[in-house]
Amino acid sequence: MRRFDCTDPAARQAGLEAAASAVGRGDLVVLPTDTVYGLGADAFDASAVRALLATKNRGRNMPVPVLIGSWRTLDGLVSHVSMPVRELTRAFWPGGLTVIVRQAPSLRWDLGESRGTVAVRMPLHPVAIDLLGRTGPMAVSSANLSGQPAATTADEAVAQLGEQVDVYLDAGPATHGVASTIVDCTTDVPRVVRLGAIDLPTLRSVLPLVEAPSEVPS
Repeated sequence: MRRFDCTDPAARQAGLEAAASAVGRGDLVVLPTDTVYGLGADAFDASAVRALLATKNRGRNMPVPVLIGSWRTLDGLVSHVSMPVRELTRAFWPGGLTVIVRQAPSLRWDLGESRGTVAVRMPLHPVAIDLLGRTGPMAVSSANLSGQPAATTADEAVAQLGEQVDVYLDAGPATHGVASTIVDCTTDVPRVVRLGAIDLPTLRSVLPLVEAPSEVPS
């Protein structure tokens, strides 16, 4: 386990290089985002994604979301970027919004039982964006054991995940400390499946017809 203080420029550079190498080897890394800390792996490395799920004690029935570092990347991951997806991502990326879209049929990855969909987000955090620029799309879930609170600091991530992670990038407390809002855009009318960093009125200011979740998590 290696930990890097990304508030120090030299340590940040060393940490990004170590994390990118770890991802390339199929190892796990913890990275800061604007919402909570994430546990990440190469999205196209099926064994690395399985290791991520096993580390979290999470089943394949809960597919791993994907973080990307640019809007252009989204076009290569989906079969079609719909108007609602374009409007939402233009308004809230980078930031605390995850969109569920139909993945491109040509993609060869295994993120869990996703049924041809993928949850995608561009985080508003310079360390995360820098790392994604080096690695490409990463499978990233919150850095915690399943059922436990999401880590909002590197210390909390280390306490839960320990030596199962190769590299920890520590950038201080997460800005929001709240998970992203998730909107399912695979149907005719987009629907919120989890409220988080972006509330419903803010979403509806951009996309008035977005449906509220049937049940808001406590």
